[in-house]
Amino acid sequence: MHQFTIGIEEEYQIIDVESRDLISHVSKIIEGGKAVLSENLKHEMHESMIEMETGICQNIQEAKTELTNLRRHLIKIAHEQGLRVSGGGTHPFSNWEHNTITNGERYNKIVDDMGDVARGNLIFGLHVHIGIPNREEGVRIQNVMRYFLPHVYALSTNSPFWIGRNTGFKSYRQEIFVKFPRTGIPSFFNSLAEFDSYVDLLVKTGTIDNAKKIWWDLRVHPFYPTIEFRICDMPLRIEETVCLAAIMQSLVAKIYKLHQQNLSFRSYRRLLLNENKWRASKSGIEAHLIDFGKEESVPYPDLLKELLEFIDDVVDDLGCRKEVEYAWTILENGTGADRQLRIFKETGDLTKVVDYMISETEYGITHGELLHNI
Repeated sequence: MHQFTIGIEEEYQIIDVESRDLISHVSKIIEGGKAVLSENLKHEMHESMIEMETGICQNIQEAKTELTNLRRHLIKIAHEQGLRVSGGGTHPFSNWEHNTITNGERYNKIVDDMGDVARGNLIFGLHVHIGIPNREEGVRIQNVMRYFLPHVYALSTNSPFWIGRNTGFKSYRQEIFVKFPRTGIPSFFNSLAEFDSYVDLLVKTGTIDNAKKIWWDLRVHPFYPTIEFRICDMPLRIEETVCLAAIMQSLVAKIYKLHQQNLSFRSYRRLLLNENKWRASKSGIEAHLIDFGKEESVPYPDLLKELLEFIDDVVDDLGCRKEVEYAWTILENGTGADRQLRIFKETGDLTKVVDYMISETEYGITHGELLHNI
C-alpha cells in the first residue's frame, strides 16, 4: 500500500488577554519560539495570525503526537508573552480594519493586487497535505474527492460570528474567502496535462506568478507530492483536527484503491457540488445534503455514516479507525460553531465566546497552572 503521509498546517488567532480581541503580535511569538519552534511557526497575511505546521508524518498517531507537542509549546510561548492563542475560523468580534498586514514582499503583492479583498481576509483555516503516488494520480483523486468536500467541511464548521454579528452561518469563513479569485471547489480535469495547461496559461498571461496562487478547497500541490485539503475551518480541539486529517487520509487511500482496481466513481458537476457546500456552510452538521444518486436531500448524520462505511476497508490498514470514529463525538457534542453559538446563547457575551475558544484550544494540552490564569 502506498504510504499516505500526513502534513498539517493550523492557523491560530493571537488574542489580547485583556480585551479578548485579536492583537498584531505575531513577531513576539515567533521571536519567543525561535529556540524550539523555528521550523514550525510562520507568518501569515495578518499579524494577528500565526501558522503552525508539522513535518511529514507517517501515520495519524505521529501527526497527533507532533501536533500536541507543537501546540503545547505555542500556548506556553503565548502565555509567556502575555498573550493567548485560539482556534476558530473567524474571531467573533474583531474588525479586519484594525488588524495590521504583515510586511513582506508576498503579502504586499497580494494587497496590491486585491486591495480590501485581501485586507478583509481575516480568516483562519486548517490545511492538510496527504502524500500521493504521483501528480497524475493526484488529479484523478482530486476529481473524485470533490464530491466529499462538503461532507468533510460540515464537520469542521467553526466560524459563526463576524465583526460582532451572529451571521446565521456555521462557517462564515468560506463566505469571506469566496471574494478571492481561484477559490472554491475545483473543476474536473481530464488529465494532468489539462491541469498543467490551465496553470501555464495563467502564468504566461501574468495572472499568477505560480500555482500557489490557486486557492481552491482542494488542490494537487504545485511543489510537493501531496494533495492539499484547504476547505476546513480551523478547529478548536486537537482531536477535531486529527479526526479531519484521518478522514482525509482515508478518503485519499480509498479512492486510490478503487483506481488500482480499475473501479471508477461517478463525477458530478461543480454546480451541484457547490449546492452541498453552501448547505454545509450554512448549517454544518445540521444540514441536509443532496444525495445526487438518490436525488434526495439527506440528513447529514446519514451521509456521515455512508462516508465512514465507504472508507471502512482502509482505516485499519492506515491505523486510524479510532481517530476517524471521533466524528461521532463531533456529531454528539456539536462542531466548534455549534458550541460557540451555545455559549453565546447562554451568556450573550462574545468575550465569553472567546474565553471558551481559548479553553477548548488548550483542552488536554496545557498544564493546570497555565489554565488557571485564563
